[in-house]
Amino acid sequence: MNATPNPYTGQVEHQQRLDDAAQLEQRIASATAAFAGWSSTPWEQRAGVLRRAAQALRVQAPELAALMRAEMGKLQREGVAEINKCASVCEYYADHAQAMLADEPIVTEARRSYVRHEPLGCVLAVMPWNFPFWQVFRFLAPALMAGNVALLKHAANVPRCADAIARLLAGAGLPDGVFGVLHIDNEQTATVVADRRIRAVSLTGSERAGSAVAANAGRHLKKCVLELGGSDAFIVLADADLEAAVAAAAASRFDNAGQTCIAAKRFIVLPEVADAFVRGLVHAAGQRVYGDPADAQTSLAPMARADLRDELDRQVRQSVAAGAQVLIGGAPLVQTHAGYPATVLDHVAAGMPAYAEELFGPVAAVIRVPDVATAIAVANDTDYGLGGSVWGADVQAAEAVTAALQCGAAFVNAPVRSDPRLPFGGCKRSGFGRELGRAGLLELVNSKTVYLA
Repeated sequence: MNATPNPYTGQVEHQQRLDDAAQLEQRIASATAAFAGWSSTPWEQRAGVLRRAAQALRVQAPELAALMRAEMGKLQREGVAEINKCASVCEYYADHAQAMLADEPIVTEARRSYVRHEPLGCVLAVMPWNFPFWQVFRFLAPALMAGNVALLKHAANVPRCADAIARLLAGAGLPDGVFGVLHIDNEQTATVVADRRIRAVSLTGSERAGSAVAANAGRHLKKCVLELGGSDAFIVLADADLEAAVAAAAASRFDNAGQTCIAAKRFIVLPEVADAFVRGLVHAAGQRVYGDPADAQTSLAPMARADLRDELDRQVRQSVAAGAQVLIGGAPLVQTHAGYPATVLDHVAAGMPAYAEELFGPVAAVIRVPDVATAIAVANDTDYGLGGSVWGADVQAAEAVTAALQCGAAFVNAPVRSDPRLPFGGCKRSGFGRELGRAGLLELVNSKTVYLA
């Protein structure tokens, strides 16, 4: 049994029984059997399921947000926004997947040659807790429209969110077996990855989880898509609009209690604006009010688990011991289960955890640099390569900086975010492969060459 304590109260509200071997076999077999029917279902019928799912998501948004709040601590309004985003990705692929996957004619010496995109079969999704619905739907909408069937192994602390997704899709008319939820542990997950009926794996999560799943998938010759950690740079150039930059920095770093892979984490600032930017960021951090995620006045949620809060505290304490300066926050909130305040660390430098490690919580690391060349070097001085943003009035100069960043997404004068229309993913230890956009859709198909002599 897995206990799932409420992140705000610490009280265990649910205990989830793991699937036994017979249940696991039944779900894999059911998905395998459903593939033939679903892959041959006409496009418009598949799209109809996703459109009905989008409608149900919007109607049920308050209840689904409350479920996230109870399981991983998300603010109610942030949860509603997440559910609405899930609806948008369903509608996007319902509208565009058929055209994206149309046969592509290629001119050769043949009478006719083209590339045909066909579904892979049963795809396993291993998903994290920080966006319990969005992470699933951004994988699931393109997977289903491509004609695949899917099994979900969700994070252990959000089992009711996983089950809610299954109920919602069933209510939208998705046939039995096309989507199934697996309540399993890591050892069982390895068994599923190895199963010959599983044709691909999509994982969003930690480096450790990604490395384990990728190694297992490689042993069994399974395609995998990995979206892992990030330590995104937020570069503030000398001519940046500081009011806009500070507002975006605070939202990117402190929303969802800082538990976002593409959140800005390392704030790399030029000397001309460093003091003013830091003052603004400290002020914004001070406005974040910790409290009950159900309370509309709360603007800083609890972290999802107490052990995650404790790990963040270790990173902060070790960084301070190495010379970082705490300007606000910097210690766990007393008498809370998993509370940590909005924190700003100044004068972060190489050799500190706040410089080298991902800070998956509401802690902003400010790194002061003398010039643009050093800013780029520091931005790239990380094992991660998920996203990065650059702030400056001279858009052409800011765009030139993005060209030098080693990451999967670079934004100018906007925080990094995911969008159904744009490919999403990283490089280096942030993973490989893409989700979203047409590129994400093509990850989940067999692109077959057809040649008619």
